[in-house]
Amino acid sequence: MLTAKEQMEIIGKGAVEVILEEELLKKLEQSVATQKPLRIKAGFDPTAPDIHLGHTVLVQKLRDFQRLGHEVIFLIGDFTGMIGDPTGKSETRKTLTREEVMKNAQTYQRQIFKILDREKTIVEFNSNWMSKLDAEGLIKLCAHQTVARMLERDDFSKRFGNHLPISIHEFLYPLIQGYDSVMLRSDVELGGTDQKFNLLVGRDLQRDWGQAPQVVLTMPLLEGTDGVNKMSKSLGNYIGIDEEPDQMYGKIMSISDDLMVRYYNLLTDHPTSYIEGLKQKMADGVLNPRNVKKDLAAYIVKQYYGEQAAQGAEEHFEAVHQRREIPDEVPEYTLAAGSRVWIIRVLLDSNTVESSSQARRLIKQGSVSIDGEKVLDENLELVIDREIVIKVGKRKFLKVKAE
Repeated sequence: MLTAKEQMEIIGKGAVEVILEEELLKKLEQSVATQKPLRIKAGFDPTAPDIHLGHTVLVQKLRDFQRLGHEVIFLIGDFTGMIGDPTGKSETRKTLTREEVMKNAQTYQRQIFKILDREKTIVEFNSNWMSKLDAEGLIKLCAHQTVARMLERDDFSKRFGNHLPISIHEFLYPLIQGYDSVMLRSDVELGGTDQKFNLLVGRDLQRDWGQAPQVVLTMPLLEGTDGVNKMSKSLGNYIGIDEEPDQMYGKIMSISDDLMVRYYNLLTDHPTSYIEGLKQKMADGVLNPRNVKKDLAAYIVKQYYGEQAAQGAEEHFEAVHQRREIPDEVPEYTLAAGSRVWIIRVLLDSNTVESSSQARRLIKQGSVSIDGEKVLDENLELVIDREIVIKVGKRKFLKVKAE
């Protein structure tokens, strides 16, 4: 086992805040002295069916702890998932059914082991203790927090100040998350910077239960492919770890050069000195940012699919986007020869887009082309008298054939 200070250096890479650093160092020193691993917790609510790269910022930090010999607990919030985390929300979340939550949880369990060691990971569900907590127990739990303390949360405070509704059940969320730490006796809990309030509640409750308070380690929120908003499936700016290698590679190549450096810091194991060296070489003109980004895309695809898939994704990207070639396998859509069809109808009926509004937006952005020529008119009517190739965005192709 590495020394406590050596472990601190690895653990601290990419972290925003450690509360408190001296407590973590003391816990690590005791762990080294006794050869007893620390219990490291991170919770994930299965409110959507897939894990994306934004989630993996935390999961990879869990892997760091795992590699250092500590006990990692991947907590699936199947109970809290039915409440919905109010963090960062200006309105009450829609509650999910238990069936929806459990279906998503099954996907999470499969996907996390692309990063974590299955044999060394403890998977817990907070319904194991919350479903057994009766009304009396829940009232006692609520007695450990005040409304005034809850309203210190920025999102609750804003909603209260703007006379927007806050449902009582939303106050339960941070309490239950904190109670999870009590039940798991966690030494360290990880979370995004937006989870700081919830994580600190865990420290408070552990003290109330006579436990040593957990150390809180916050990680930055990863921006999505738009470079502005937190990566989110609902915003369409996400990169899922279950996406096809070609699609994953292409999405990474679409991010800005500035965001690329942030992805290097948060999604790779490269030391800070190596990443700073890349930045300097790009600034000096020694390295082309495009090639550095290709290395990043290959690194991430390799992590989830292996070396061969990464090479194939790079070759596909170069063929389609650098040499403007069309992939070998392209979805086909057949129409009667001589028919006249609205371009948006073709895109909808072929499942190339999800909605007519999405199709209109893509056309306005100049992201739709036919045989290499951009489509500028959303009312364009196609005359199907030959085979044409429609390209949508950077990665989607559709062959329209005349029958």
